[in-house]
Amino acid sequence: MNIPANLKYTKDHEWIKIEGNVGTIGITEYAQGELGDIVYVDINPDLAEVTMGETFGTIEAVKTVSDLYAPVTGKVIELNKRLNDEPQQVNSDPYGEGWIIKVEIADASQLNELLDAAGYEAQIAQ
Repeated sequence: MNIPANLKYTKDHEWIKIEGNVGTIGITEYAQGELGDIVYVDINPDLAEVTMGETFGTIEAVKTVSDLYAPVTGKVIELNKRLNDEPQQVNSDPYGEGWIIKVEIADASQLNELLDAAGYEAQIAQ
């Protein structure tokens, strides 16, 4: 199981990569494996802001639909439009081309509430 050490994680299986005050958000390899083949990522194209712990869209697999939860509060600066035509990128490259949104982080202290790689690994091992 790939759990990159340079990312932070939510208990709901989202990850965030921090670069300055920008966070790139996606779902973990574990989550995409549990969901199965991703067929659709539904994010409102007019989404302007996300709030930590609240849903910002859904991800649809062949067998289920799952909510996406924001790991931090911030202004949405980019959506991965490639997922409109290639949602399977979430399966094939969840930490790379399968990213979902990028946000300008409003409160960096929220990152302290997220799990590190070891904490996330311990959670999914339960």
